[in-house]
Amino acid sequence: MSKYFEYLHTVGFEETNIVGNVYYVNYLRWQGRCREMFLKERAPEVLADLQDDLKLFTLKVECEFFAEITAFDELSIRMRLGELSQTQLEFSFDYVRLDAGGGEALIARGRQRVACMRGPNTRTSPARVPESLVRALEPYAS
Repeated sequence: MSKYFEYLHTVGFEETNIVGNVYYVNYLRWQGRCREMFLKERAPEVLADLQDDLKLFTLKVECEFFAEITAFDELSIRMRLGELSQTQLEFSFDYVRLDAGGGEALIARGRQRVACMRGPNTRTSPARVPESLVRALEPYAS
């Protein structure tokens, strides 16, 4: 399996529902956080470009759940590049519960499709994926 970018997370009480398991919207939040940390650590030039006129529009997100998790579970959210076109990217995410003994369990799998756009908010248009982002993602292509 290809290399992945990893974001580690400990589940908190605020991420659980009344029954005690993690509320589904948090999985999508963790996808966004993983993507943000990737940009911060591996593609800081893209962050600067976002301050200019680059926009990353999330077009689609999905998540398939295999097992429940609860507060204080340790997670590894693993991001890979699933698809790359001229103006869009698709990321895949594996949500893995880590146990103290070194074991792992896949608890969910997700996807996220993103379009690159440029221009003022009232007149954005599709733009090529920045070369710096393409280079940063190369090691994580599936």
